Amino acid sequence: MISGGGILNDLLSRIAEVGRSLALGSQAQGGDPLALCENLLSGKGEATGLAIAQQIFDAYAKLDAPSRVAFFREIKDRFDVDGKALAEAMTAWRKQGPTAGRALHFASEPRSQELMRRLNRAPGGTRALVAMRADLLDASQEDPELQPLDTDFQHLLASWFNRGFLELRRIDWSTSAEILEKIIAYEAVHEIAGWDDLRRRVAAPDRRLYGFFHPALNDDPLIFVEVALTAEIPGAITPILAEDRVTLEPAKATTAVFYSISNCQKGLRNISFGNFLIKQVVEELRREFENLTTYVTLSPVPGLRRWVEQETQESDGLLSGEQHSLVEKLASYEEATDSEDLLGLAAVYLLEARAPRGGARDPVARFHLGNGASLHRINLAADLSTRGRANAWGVMVNYLYDLKDIEKNHEAYANDGSIAAASAVQRLLRSSKRG
Repeated sequence: MISGGGILNDLLSRIAEVGRSLALGSQAQGGDPLALCENLLSGKGEATGLAIAQQIFDAYAKLDAPSRVAFFREIKDRFDVDGKALAEAMTAWRKQGPTAGRALHFASEPRSQELMRRLNRAPGGTRALVAMRADLLDASQEDPELQPLDTDFQHLLASWFNRGFLELRRIDWSTSAEILEKIIAYEAVHEIAGWDDLRRRVAAPDRRLYGFFHPALNDDPLIFVEVALTAEIPGAITPILAEDRVTLEPAKATTAVFYSISNCQKGLRNISFGNFLIKQVVEELRREFENLTTYVTLSPVPGLRRWVEQETQESDGLLSGEQHSLVEKLASYEEATDSEDLLGLAAVYLLEARAPRGGARDPVARFHLGNGASLHRINLAADLSTRGRANAWGVMVNYLYDLKDIEKNHEAYANDGSIAAASAVQRLLRSSKRG
């Protein structure tokens, strides 16, 4: 069976092939990607446009890393806002008022955005643009002045990848090997050690794995969620991942634990797929298992150690003087993992530290709080892997998805940054302040 996306790509490929024959002998046959971009924007024919767009992707694929950086710089500068058209639109807006507002809006759009729209029409264009944006993220590390071009990518990708386009699918042992291989490769939280490990995560009766897919990347998940069905809220990751664990009969499970959530596409970094993604998974689980009453995560705290070390350099930061001294005692991972004082540090970080653009400082916290969860419990010595110790001294967190409070929590966090937290976590914060 051929998917709708496959049929469309086949059709576009045939049209592009015709376009290539029509473009023979024209300037579009050159190998300079920037000249091809100019031709793509100036042309009006659909067939030749598809052909030129494909040529641009082919030419871009042949560029080495330095050449791609130069390509992005030229795109940013050469396809910026049309200054003359913008000035004329501003004059019209001053004379005509709000009735000319839309014309001013369109005139202020950089030409690079229309270039991306036309590139997106090519067979596999969306996938190619996502890959191109991944390269742009690397290039922006070398040249921060490329940020405006990345803003253009983000603007369009946010529209193309909003939640209305996403499809939730269960991934199990019968899923295609191509997708299962990508799950192994993309797992970003708890490494999957080969096919046997993957089978334990997707084929065991007390395990579920769900992926969100987009029609343009039909065989490539954007994000996937691993779920363990348990009899209680877990405080550590090892029992969940252990090879010799005892499988729980799903009918005896009361708790669904989201223990790993991985974003798969580097080129979609910082592109929001909307809120309530986890709620959608919850609804799937509720339909299958009527006995589930609790939905929680077992989440890493990737920014804790880095933030604490930065905060100790600030004399007027969020940490108390005693906590500054405590950090010096936490130099050894092994000694630190069972220190009760870590709970207070984590509470300050998760409840009070803020990102430069607002919201929780920790990226995992931002995701779950934005999805309507509350901070339920902080766990010591929960992840004793090398990464877990290095990032957070082994600390992990349970975020609770209480179905009656999800929308309320989301609105409070989205509107004024309020973080819903269990009374035990709030007491940890107050205790750390008194100390």
